[in-house]
Amino acid sequence: AIPLLVYVLEVAPREAVGVSLAAVGATAAVGFLQRWRRGEVEMVTGLLFAVAGMAGAPGGAWLGRFLPETALLLGFAGLMVLVAVRMWRKARSRPEETLAVRAALDAPDESGPTCRRDPEGKLRLTSRCASLLGVVGVTTGVLSGLFGVGGGFVIVPALVFFSGMGIHRAVATSLLVITLVSASGVGSILALTAASGSGAGAGFPWALTGWFVGGGVLGMGLGTALARKLAGPRLQQLFALAILGRKS
Repeated sequence: AIPLLVYVLEVAPREAVGVSLAAVGATAAVGFLQRWRRGEVEMVTGLLFAVAGMAGAPGGAWLGRFLPETALLLGFAGLMVLVAVRMWRKARSRPEETLAVRAALDAPDESGPTCRRDPEGKLRLTSRCASLLGVVGVTTGVLSGLFGVGGGFVIVPALVFFSGMGIHRAVATSLLVITLVSASGVGSILALTAASGSGAGAGFPWALTGWFVGGGVLGMGLGTALARKLAGPRLQQLFALAILGRKS
């Protein structure tokens, strides 16, 4: 949404942040309800991530007010490239990890990845794992508030890398996180606007946001149908290419 708003519709970067968060959050809410009814969302992991992200989003929104718009755009582009390259490499080098990362139940808690799954794919939410996901969630929230993203391109890789979640389930779970983190980010932006004397929501392009929501809901339905036809590694590589395409 950010590149489309800034480079195609010529919306100011700071204004694009609020539009992006509102539109992506509303679209994600629709997608989450669909995936949740089909049992594809990992609720406990998603809520833990979302609560931490909601705590970080206001900090990112506040920090973004002090950075030049050029710095915001350059930081956004650099982050997208970093995430895309890592996801592509992981899909090629370890395609099995796009399906799920599991560990033996008898493995010592001190060995292996911090977050592991049992042979059935259920996350073993130890205190170390919960702490790690909390830190990653807060970081994701800061990035969401700072760059005006719902966090999908950060949340999906984070769920895959840090919680061992399969790519398909990570996409579904990320919709819950995006919905809540985006709501926190939009609320922070409107509150900061009100604090500056402009009035909450004053001058906010609600009509443009509505068009983005409508298009996003339609696109999500088409994307969900396509995702079912793709294997985990191919979907992860497509996700990486989409990130680079957004940067371009």
